[in-house]
Amino acid sequence: MDSESARKIMIVGLPNSGKSQVFNNLTGEYTVVANSPLTTIQLKRTRCRIGNQICEIIDTPGLHGLYVHSEEELVVRDAIFSDRPDVIIQCMDANRLKQSLTLAADLLTLSLPMIISLNALDETSRKGIWIDSEGLSRLLGVPVVESMAIYGQGTRELKGLLEKARRAMVKVRYGDVIDDGLLTMGAELRDDFPYNYTASLLMLRKDPFIMGQLAKTYGDLKVKSIQKEADEIRGRFRGNINRFIIGKRNRWIDDVTEKVIKKQKIAPREFSQRVAGLSRHPVYGLPILLMVIYAMFYLVVNVANVLSEWMTAMLWTPVETLITRVFPSGFWHELCIGEYGVLSLGLANALLTVLPILGVFFLLFNTLEDIGYIPNLSVMTNRVLNKLGLSGNAILPLVLGFGCKTMAVLTTRTLRSKRERNIVVFLIAFSIPCAAQLGLNMSILGMMGAGSFIIAFSVLAFIGVAAGMGLNMILKGEEKIPFIQELPAIRFPRPMPVLKKTYYRLYWFLKESLLVFVYAALALFTADRLGILDAVKRGLSPVIEGVLGLPLAMTDAIILCFARREAGAGFMINLVRNGEMDYIQSIVAVVITTTFAPCFATVMAMGKELGARRTLMMMVAIGISALVVSGSLRWILITIR
Repeated sequence: MDSESARKIMIVGLPNSGKSQVFNNLTGEYTVVANSPLTTIQLKRTRCRIGNQICEIIDTPGLHGLYVHSEEELVVRDAIFSDRPDVIIQCMDANRLKQSLTLAADLLTLSLPMIISLNALDETSRKGIWIDSEGLSRLLGVPVVESMAIYGQGTRELKGLLEKARRAMVKVRYGDVIDDGLLTMGAELRDDFPYNYTASLLMLRKDPFIMGQLAKTYGDLKVKSIQKEADEIRGRFRGNINRFIIGKRNRWIDDVTEKVIKKQKIAPREFSQRVAGLSRHPVYGLPILLMVIYAMFYLVVNVANVLSEWMTAMLWTPVETLITRVFPSGFWHELCIGEYGVLSLGLANALLTVLPILGVFFLLFNTLEDIGYIPNLSVMTNRVLNKLGLSGNAILPLVLGFGCKTMAVLTTRTLRSKRERNIVVFLIAFSIPCAAQLGLNMSILGMMGAGSFIIAFSVLAFIGVAAGMGLNMILKGEEKIPFIQELPAIRFPRPMPVLKKTYYRLYWFLKESLLVFVYAALALFTADRLGILDAVKRGLSPVIEGVLGLPLAMTDAIILCFARREAGAGFMINLVRNGEMDYIQSIVAVVITTTFAPCFATVMAMGKELGARRTLMMMVAIGISALVVSGSLRWILITIR
């Protein structure tokens, strides 16, 4: 598809307002959808044909307004300014209409063709709230499509309106002094910059990023000249001009909502609100969290492990028997089904050991995402993080680390404090297992009983808190930023979206990891045949066997963890099933592989966010800390048992 002829359509909206779901509906592709903020942290683009037009659809992170407060919001604004979309689709959450109108007020200043996708109307109707979408369209001057994106409703109408999208002529009026001043400032900017009014308004409000952004286009002298005019306007204005602008905008929003919203006098208190309140309650929240963890552990151990063993017996044993008949011994036997066999350690390990465990775990994890439990958990843990010198804004990246460490590290760019960012990245890399490893660790420890699970994860929680407190004492303090967490509504899980997300996460696991399993097995096989692996094991024997008390075969699992956590954990499961690790060794093995070093992809993300030097220092500190913790844990367990 020719990029020059593609029509650019950018989807913007508040965090957790259905943007990614609309993107999926329009393109037919799939990107992760969750009932949680920060699900999308980077721009995602794809091209597709809608009607007779080739379109480039752009999904964006959450945005509250063009006056930005964080780097991820700046990414979206930069994309709007640089990509110059032909159409903007704003996803409005009907439950947060006023907040959505705050963003709409900014987007309308761009004078771009716009369409409003008014989402989650089913939820507002249950609350006794009715929104006049036609009235909203008249007041904003742009088409409004009623939508329930999760069910695909409204997609056909949205596609049909893309051809009819028009520029809105509606703008909030601020009075002659400000309105005339904005026109004067805009006239100073060249015509090749299409958003002169918007840029002028941001300069008048002293947006922290707009000066540097305009300086790249016009040069410092020109920007200083325009800034001088902005200072003159502020000088002619009595009072705080920014507060006045916000007040005018809020009155416009109140006027719009008063005209389009109707409420029942008696609205039912929803069951979901009670559940949400209990899940973040300082007393009741902890038992709920423990119940969630127990349910996940029980199902992984009693369903996933049984399923994995059944699949191995039914699918792998006949293959292994057949290959043994064809190649009773020798090179080809070892290459296919030996200790480092491409089929045994590679394919069978990925498909028959790891895949069923991840399937059950992701099904449960995706259900928690879908119902909106994770953001409420973030609020509950806010008090704990304050003890580590972290604001509540650091909670969500840490919680997201239990999904994917790499993406969690990337979300730390939303933290405005460098000190917080360093602490959070360290904790993600050091003490938090990603979803894949967490599920497999549950399987490993489940074979040894619930006691081993409690010990291992209590240790990980303890060292996470201890590391955070230590870094809080070492690193120089900065002013704390207030914690503001948008809480999505608790929703009953929808089976089809949960199953679909589970399918795609397993598909991505196979797409990204299956060849890694095969190549890792082939690399270990080659290293073993050349004697390199034995040399490495002899060199590491004092640490692996002496300090950690683990079988020397755990060297292979630790090496595999650098490539993919799932590969190393899958190897450990086989060691436990073969009786090569006992109760204490299993606990120590889980702790060392969780803490010793993150996977290669996470290391690359750390380098991107922190820089190479700081990442190297952090990796050294993590490695030493992991060895000290795991060695001490082994000694304590031997002593008290």
